Formats: sequence, C-alpha cells, structure tokens
Amino acid sequence: MGRNIAISVGEYYHVYNRGTDKRDVFIDEQDWERFNSLLCLGNSTKRLHLIDMREARQEDMLLPAKHGGGVCEQIVAIGAYSLMSNHFHLLIKETEENGISKFMQKVSTAYTMYFNEKYKRSGALFQGRFKARHVDGDEYLKYLYAYIHLNPVAIIDPKWKESGVNNMAAAEKFLQSYQYSSYQSYGGFDSRNDRILNKSVFPGYFETEDDFKSLVRFWLEGKKNLFVVEKF
Repeated sequence: MGRNIAISVGEYYHVYNRGTDKRDVFIDEQDWERFNSLLCLGNSTKRLHLIDMREARQEDMLLPAKHGGGVCEQIVAIGAYSLMSNHFHLLIKETEENGISKFMQKVSTAYTMYFNEKYKRSGALFQGRFKARHVDGDEYLKYLYAYIHLNPVAIIDPKWKESGVNNMAAAEKFLQSYQYSSYQSYGGFDSRNDRILNKSVFPGYFETEDDFKSLVRFWLEGKKNLFVVEKF
C-alpha cells in the first residue's frame, strides 16, 4: 500500500504500522527488545549484519560501538516512540533525502527476518508499507507526544479512550514502568533507551521532566477523543 504524501527533509512525521491481519508482532520479551534495539541499530549509515545480532547479547544491542566500529551518522531523528503488541508509533524528523524510507526498510526487514526465523513462518509480517502523516503544525507536533506515549494505557484499561481512565494513579504508574516507549526517558524514570532518541532537533517543549509529565497527564485526564487522529 502506497502513501499519498511526499516526505521532505526538515519535516516531522508520525510514522506507524501494525501486523498483517492485525496479528501480534511482539510475542515475548526478546521480541520487544529486538525491535527496541533495531530502532537504534537501524538508524545508521552502516549496514545491519544480522549474524552479528544473532550472536550479540540482548543488553548490548543498544550500544552501536559494538556493532560496526563506532557510532554512526544517523539517517533520521527520532523524537518519540511507543511499541504495542501488534503495532508501533514513531515521531520522526526527515534529516536526509529518503532517510525515513531507508530507516523503516532496514528496521522492518531485519525484524521480519528475525521474527520469521524464530517462529518458523514466512511472508510479510507488517501490513504493507509503513504509514506516515505529515506533522503540519506546532500544536499537532506537541500533541503527538501525548498521543504516542499514552498508547500503552490501553493494555491495563482497554476502554479508557471511550469512557475515561478508571484509575489515574495506576495508569501513570504503568506508563512509568513501561519499557517499550520513550516515556521513561522524557519522564526521567530510566535512560537506557536514550540512544534511540535525538531530542535536540525537536522543539524544546519540555524544559523539565515535570513539563512532559504534565502534558501527558492533561490529555490522560481530560481528553477522551485523543485517539481519533490516526486509524489504520
């Protein structure tokens, strides 16, 4: 499935995709960690060597210097991300011509090869090419920090989008402990995935960690129509 927008250098995009037939693409912890690692390792001018990744310890995969002889020039800038069992969301800035396309091809291909080998399957894993929406204004860009980071709330409160959050404290505690998004990095709870992000090329909306948490809390508490922007 093609996209009906052009991707231009210097612009921001909400990039997302999900498993074919809405299937889960992250089954166990190793799967989540592998995709997390690919968000870092795939964002490079160097090729991915899958044999090296098979042999590497999972905890080392976020250290590019161990895979290719040093930190490489990034081909996109990632501002935020969130992984769910059957889909993912990324906030990306195009920093070089075709950078997002090259990055998504590397990540999707490498993860599909890993997943198919592990689970003895073949064929496409994701639902066609990645989807992208141009972030065409400052208000929308800031809003996406809430949109992307609040996705995991549905894991513990599936109906919250329609009827509101049942337990605000539990939802915030869950987000603080959720390892497969950039919430922990922005909120100051865990820095292990900081290498995935390039915050410096995004607007400085959050002077403090409390600024970020306040934005997310605002949407969590008062906006029941948060998740009507993207449908796929």
